Amino acid sequence: MISQFFILSQRGDSIVFRDYRGEVPKGSSEIFFRKVKFWKDDGEGDAPPVFNADGVNYFHVKDAGLLFVATTRVNVSPSLVLELLRRIARVVKDYLGVLNEDALRKNFVLVYELLDQIIDFGYVQTTSTEVLKSYVFNEPVVVDSSQLGPAGIFMAKRMPVTTITKSVVANERGGRKREEIFVDIIEKMSVTFSSSGYILTSEIDGTIQLKSYLTGNPEIRLALNEEVSIGRGGESIYDYGSSLGSGAVILDDCNFHESVHLDSFDVDRTLTLVPTDGEFPVMNYRITQEFKPPFRINALIEEAGPFKAEVTIKVRADFPSSIIADKILVQIPLPTYTTRVSFELEPGAVGNTTDFTEANKRMEWGLKKIVGGSEHTLHAKLTFSQESHGNITKEAGPVSMTFTIPMFNASRVQVKYLHITKKLKSYNPYRWVRYVTHSNSYVARL
Repeated sequence: MISQFFILSQRGDSIVFRDYRGEVPKGSSEIFFRKVKFWKDDGEGDAPPVFNADGVNYFHVKDAGLLFVATTRVNVSPSLVLELLRRIARVVKDYLGVLNEDALRKNFVLVYELLDQIIDFGYVQTTSTEVLKSYVFNEPVVVDSSQLGPAGIFMAKRMPVTTITKSVVANERGGRKREEIFVDIIEKMSVTFSSSGYILTSEIDGTIQLKSYLTGNPEIRLALNEEVSIGRGGESIYDYGSSLGSGAVILDDCNFHESVHLDSFDVDRTLTLVPTDGEFPVMNYRITQEFKPPFRINALIEEAGPFKAEVTIKVRADFPSSIIADKILVQIPLPTYTTRVSFELEPGAVGNTTDFTEANKRMEWGLKKIVGGSEHTLHAKLTFSQESHGNITKEAGPVSMTFTIPMFNASRVQVKYLHITKKLKSYNPYRWVRYVTHSNSYVARL
């Protein structure tokens, strides 16, 4: 049971606000945003997804730069409310086609209609796009595809731009609906390196996500590579020569969407389902077996005098040159008595940014893109307000890295084929299969 729901922009503007029970003050959105904003400024990192302020419980998730927030005074399950917020974001995206501030403002009537059907007096009714189609009648306003941003630019290189912003309930021009289906293999990677470069911990959280624009909801068969097995069955037999090489792909555990039939999964790794409208995860899986990380990070910090030190960071891309990583950000916390940092990039470096944040003593190195097989180096000279007394390695680090690698997956879970039951011999919808790897926690110790 929730009292309020609202969506905030990155600036803290309230785009959508719905008060279901009148138990929480109207200014809760401002209180929430101040708390989240100054939480980071106070040097405590990002605000947790759940926190309490003045007797009000705040729950929030961030999606596409927007904050989806719920409030309540009662003791409810945090995981339940956070999952509700994620599903609301997914439903809104299904209807609008794209999730951003401009789309919400142009479709605020539709969004409020969705919220009134999803939640009644603070209680959840349904979060199914398929069910909501019977009760929601407003048509979405199409957002200009030129406003998609970097994520949209990547997608546009691989498919028609109209597919990125298309609503699952809107038709194409002329009243026709383009028959197509998308399958995304999205993996979030967590790796911890020792100071000498050895892997201490490694884990992959993966999702096979499906979005269908097929009329009539035909049955589909989605086959994974036969090397996939569930549960640890022995030693790691990964081929380190290539992320796409042969060898077993061992999943520690996995779960499936309720619409998936597993009759032949144990035999030939085939999933059978009738996809509903909207975006939903077909399968979630977790891997802790050894795998080849896409990046190697080497960081060194040395004293260069009583009030000075030098930092060297090397990043090497261990994936094929045909693959390009983007949105790379390397961060390293520095000693609290650091007063100045001067940076030295390698000759010919293009698209690099460097910054030193005085408030939280953090050094940042951004790279626009990294081509597979390349190596990049950053040198930085630190100036201190006091002597380090030989404890500099304990007071700095660890190095953290965030990135996105399109068309790459380290686990080697692959979709072999996607078969759609044909209504007619001429029925041949478009099929799109995409792979994306994100960093979840990529850390190297000093």
